[in-house]
Amino acid sequence: MLHITLPDGSVRSFEAPLSVHDVAASIGTGLAKAALAGKVNGKLVDTSYVLDADADLAIITGKDAEGLDIIRHSTAHLMAYAVQELFPGAQVTIGPTIEDGFYYDFAYERPFTPEDLSAIEAKMTELVKRDIPVERFELSRDDAVKYFLDLGEKYKAEIIQSIPADEVLSLYREGDFTDLCRGPHVPSTGKLKVFKLMKVAGAYWRGDSNNEMLQRIYGTAWVNKEDLKDYLYRLEEAEKRDHRKLGKQLDLFHLQDEAPGMVFWHPKGWNLWQNIEQHMRRELTAAGYQEIKTPMIMDRSLWEKSGHWENYHENMFITESEKRTYAVKPMNCPGHVQVFNQGLRSYRDLPMRLAEFGSCHRNEPSGALHGLMRVRGFVQDDAHIFCTEAQIVEESKAFNQLVMRIYQQFEFHDVAVKLSLRPEKRAGSDETWDKAEQGLRDALAACGVSWEELPGEGAFYGPKVEYHIKDALGRSWQCGTLQLDFVLPERLGAEYVTEDNGRARPVMLHRAILGSMERFIGILIENHAGSFPLWLAPVQMVIMNITENQADYCRDLAERLTTAGFRVDLDLRNEKIGYKIREHSLQRLPYQLVVGDKEKQENKVAVRRRGGEDLGQMPIEDFIAHLKQEIALLQH
Repeated sequence: MLHITLPDGSVRSFEAPLSVHDVAASIGTGLAKAALAGKVNGKLVDTSYVLDADADLAIITGKDAEGLDIIRHSTAHLMAYAVQELFPGAQVTIGPTIEDGFYYDFAYERPFTPEDLSAIEAKMTELVKRDIPVERFELSRDDAVKYFLDLGEKYKAEIIQSIPADEVLSLYREGDFTDLCRGPHVPSTGKLKVFKLMKVAGAYWRGDSNNEMLQRIYGTAWVNKEDLKDYLYRLEEAEKRDHRKLGKQLDLFHLQDEAPGMVFWHPKGWNLWQNIEQHMRRELTAAGYQEIKTPMIMDRSLWEKSGHWENYHENMFITESEKRTYAVKPMNCPGHVQVFNQGLRSYRDLPMRLAEFGSCHRNEPSGALHGLMRVRGFVQDDAHIFCTEAQIVEESKAFNQLVMRIYQQFEFHDVAVKLSLRPEKRAGSDETWDKAEQGLRDALAACGVSWEELPGEGAFYGPKVEYHIKDALGRSWQCGTLQLDFVLPERLGAEYVTEDNGRARPVMLHRAILGSMERFIGILIENHAGSFPLWLAPVQMVIMNITENQADYCRDLAERLTTAGFRVDLDLRNEKIGYKIREHSLQRLPYQLVVGDKEKQENKVAVRRRGGEDLGQMPIEDFIAHLKQEIALLQH
């Protein structure tokens, strides 16, 4: 007798081995029809998988996160099938799922066109209607190489040749198409009804620019049409909010080929930057941080001691002078330890919180650069807390409170916390990592937050807490981090005098709130669609006259508002007021102030809020009070 335990704890008994699909059918025809895969003892399997021993089983449908991933991967195979049906001779390479979709790389004699994508979609729909079974089978490594070479698939054969010879491989067949894959896959093509091909782009074979260029077709797949419609709407909104377009439209910054991955900030953009930096500086000062500044270029020997040369060398910019090798700093940590090491530190000095808006450079691949989101030159709102082991929990709690408050101030109210654990390539002993990981778990528990653990995602010198903020479109961005490090203080000789006049290593907490200033500003631009809250806006208002008669009064108003601490533009051009209003509306300014003869005579301004709301006339003193109240509410 076979006993199958379901997620609700109920147990079903069967007299003979049976498939996952058969178990689903025994529960109900609706579940059998919806079943995409199974999870047996925690492992995903096909619905054809045969259960021959007692097991825990969950039936995976489109309602499950794993189900959507299976749909997307199966749709990638469906797309490859359609491509080879339409374009004989096209070779497949790799086709993984990605966030919100999938892609497949193809080798073909000519570039695919938009018309080709439409034809591929139509062929995919035809294959879905045929409801072709998807079958799994196994081959040895060498047999699989021969199988794909016989099909003319040299790229697939090359991938398989890199797999150990004793490994048995799984392949999936649907109609005339077969590909190497771990699976699982949907039971038949008829399960794949909602998809769309998005674009085609170039991609080097195996990501190496020395190899031939392939063609990558991107697509998306969903459980139902409503989800696809919502996704396409989010894409459309994201296009409107693209920080690169808005950066140009609002005259904030630009990038150019002579400085790849480096940003040219324009006056308005730098004003925005300074608003953020000065706000952060006030918050850090109130939280007991001391601001420092460390060199941008330091000798190779320091980076060797810290471990960065061994673990991060390929991402560092290197320079030489007088037969000495230097590295442009990719991060601020070793420099902060040098500041701590100056002079004899006592336990009474701890915790010591050292902050820096540190300028860093990393040699990112040119193909990975993306506006402000991925750059080579950036500034971190970096800080390092040197403390005792006994102070870890309290310092972590204080940081958690600080980071959550600041995200609220920037109008990010949905924050997810994740704990990244030891990577394969790391410094320090397992014992040290055990202590560091448990220290962060204890700290998070003390903060009263829930978290997700990410094995293998930590920095090479220590585990880290990641803070992921969700923007107006529901996209998640990892910004803040808190990393617990026992390794670097030891490598760089940091120590302090203990209460009994002994010597001890401090614990080093690496922490950032915004992360890269450039990237955070890019996120802000897209989150607010360029319509920044009043306290952040580079220009908070514009004063416009109707005729030349009000010019002097407008200048006086601008001076009074500037003296009160506001950022004001003055538009006295000889243009119609409607034209001025439309033009400044495109700049997304929080307020527009219109002045005619009536406003001048009554010593008032006519106030328009962003979006066209007319607040009517008010004395300038009342308007200033209104602005200060709004800023106070937004910042707190």
